[in-house]
Amino acid sequence: MPACNIVLREDTPIARRPHNAPPTRDTGPRVNGRIRAPEIRLIGADGENAGVVTPDRAMEMAEQAGLDLVEISPNATPPVCKIMDFGKFKYEQQKRESEARKKQKTIEVKEVKFRPNTDTHDYEVKMRNVFKFLENGDKVKVTLRFRGREMAHQNLGRELLERVAEDTKEIGKVENFPKMEGRQMVMMIGPSR
Repeated sequence: MPACNIVLREDTPIARRPHNAPPTRDTGPRVNGRIRAPEIRLIGADGENAGVVTPDRAMEMAEQAGLDLVEISPNATPPVCKIMDFGKFKYEQQKRESEARKKQKTIEVKEVKFRPNTDTHDYEVKMRNVFKFLENGDKVKVTLRFRGREMAHQNLGRELLERVAEDTKEIGKVENFPKMEGRQMVMMIGPSR
């Protein structure tokens, strides 16, 4: 039986992209040699308008300044490009995006569970949680679970949820009024601000 020799060439990549994965596309502004417009409007490194030039001439100017040519507005006619440090530009852009993400407040839905025969002290403890959640800007889902024969006394549950709505009317507003979902009655309260 002859020996089988397998030879791998050094320039052949071994890892391949899965067949169902889309090809990787470089997103972001075009830089330096990737700018393909026949002419561009150039803004110099100092922020001054240098007029309409060819991309080759703009590349020469960028190389002389030791900076990159970055396409700022590709949809303009002709496209607007600026001579700048691309690494610094990307860093500033990432910084702005992370600041914007930090400023976005995600509203969570917190749930507080009651029973139709919730005692006074338990009610007060649960209401403290409801107030705390509303003050933090979160929505509160108030759930009232019925077991067994309690289903016959749904009016007691509705009265309890109406009491919760009345107690929270100063800092919250009822978004979904009490309604039955299976064996439980649900009401949604959102912060009033």
